[in-house]
Amino acid sequence: MRSLPLPLALTARLTPVVVLACAGWALSSGPESSAPAAQSKKTGRTGTQSASAPSTSTAPKTYTAAPAPCTAVGQKTITSLVPGAKTAGKEISSTDKSVRRTCSWNALKGFDYRWLDVSFEVSESDEKAEKQYESRVKEKSGGGTVPGTGDAAYSVVNLTTEDDQKTREAMVVVRASNALVVVTYNGSDFESKEAPSSDEMNKGAIKAAKEAVAALGAAGSTGRPPS
Repeated sequence: MRSLPLPLALTARLTPVVVLACAGWALSSGPESSAPAAQSKKTGRTGTQSASAPSTSTAPKTYTAAPAPCTAVGQKTITSLVPGAKTAGKEISSTDKSVRRTCSWNALKGFDYRWLDVSFEVSESDEKAEKQYESRVKEKSGGGTVPGTGDAAYSVVNLTTEDDQKTREAMVVVRASNALVVVTYNGSDFESKEAPSSDEMNKGAIKAAKEAVAALGAAGSTGRPPS
């Protein structure tokens, strides 16, 4: 079976996907400033601190850094979802890797094309991550919840047609404490001009998302896997 070059239409469609992945969504990377709570005890200097000073301390963040995205999904899963792709993947450039990291895998095997992106986004608080999650869900209406994944998870599948070529894309968004995991998985068949089934793409995206959430949990509050 000979390989077929990507049609110009699909290449044009994928270009903004890469640009968006590189640019990333706007995330605030600076920690919220907070003054330490005053304590009612002697300071060792003349006078004492006021016992009535209000506490302005904030809750500690569960995740302080995004984990390495290219090792967040197992090699067997990559081989299954993106046949012919290098399992090492390619990390997309980020302006601040402590808050956002993305890895991408794509390959054309015969006439079948597959693309997978896995992103981690770390927010300053659970509340901000929850607002970002709700915003993503609102933008991609028509999907459904994914039970048993993170604090909240949502998946949606869409079909697009350009120059008679169909492409189906599944997206899964997961919130886990103050972090988001976003998985995008799409595919096309250039011989039949059809697209993989919704079930295939949705299940593949959910599988990758579950493994990515597990990697986030393994990284813990430092954003790095335990030694």
